[in-house]
Amino acid sequence: MFIENPPESIQQLTRLYQQDRFPNGRPRVPDHILERMQKVTTEQAWSVLRRHGYHHQFEGGWFQTHPDKILVGRAVTAMLLPQRPDLNDLVEELGRAEGRIGGQNSWVIDTLEPGDVMVVDMWGKIKEGTFVGDNLATSLRTRTRAGAVLHCGIRDFQGVRELEDLQIFCRGLDPSAIANCTLAGINIPIRIGETTVLPGDVVLGTPTGVIFIPPHLAEEVVESAERVQLRDEFGKLRLQQKRYTPGEIDRKWPPEIEADFDAWLAAGKPRD
Repeated sequence: MFIENPPESIQQLTRLYQQDRFPNGRPRVPDHILERMQKVTTEQAWSVLRRHGYHHQFEGGWFQTHPDKILVGRAVTAMLLPQRPDLNDLVEELGRAEGRIGGQNSWVIDTLEPGDVMVVDMWGKIKEGTFVGDNLATSLRTRTRAGAVLHCGIRDFQGVRELEDLQIFCRGLDPSAIANCTLAGINIPIRIGETTVLPGDVVLGTPTGVIFIPPHLAEEVVESAERVQLRDEFGKLRLQQKRYTPGEIDRKWPPEIEADFDAWLAAGKPRD
């Protein structure tokens, strides 16, 4: 038994991704893709995933600690289970043998790298399901400069909300400390609501909710969104200029509008 999924298993899980990886086997989607992902909307990402047959990648209905921030990063997954003494004793023994320190929730945080998003399945538990408070959230912020998606609760919200460079999506707030749960694994497949999440997925959290993008589709999502955004910019400009009617823009464009769009791009997107 392993607390953290071994590299060969992670590589097999994410075998469609053919680019750079972390030493533990997790896909390392390039930083420039993550930076461009900041401008992608949930709907733009969703349309690409649906086109490829990924129908269970979006989850809504979250409490957001910093609603004005967009969350983007590479998923580090973890699952916790209701505590069972024999399993919990084994996990504690394994953790001590591997030199892990502190509570089992802190073991997950200790694995994080810059640009990671910690994604935790704790079956929606809020009371005694507070995976982080302000101390562990400070460590999360320091390690990742990104945040977390927690299918459970958090505590110390007044302190957490003061942390910059952080966004946490969680199921609720409670003053209790985490209790009566056991870490089942790190960087394993997990379920967050109606979604399936694998280690290395690109997490995109917006005011709409959270979508988990398979790493081999991340570049396509960004490029597709950027094309949509350019077409939206052109369409709104031409509507403001009264060059076309809403009925002409809000449908599949005929060849003459497509030609106008291409010419506008080639000219450097003039505003007049």
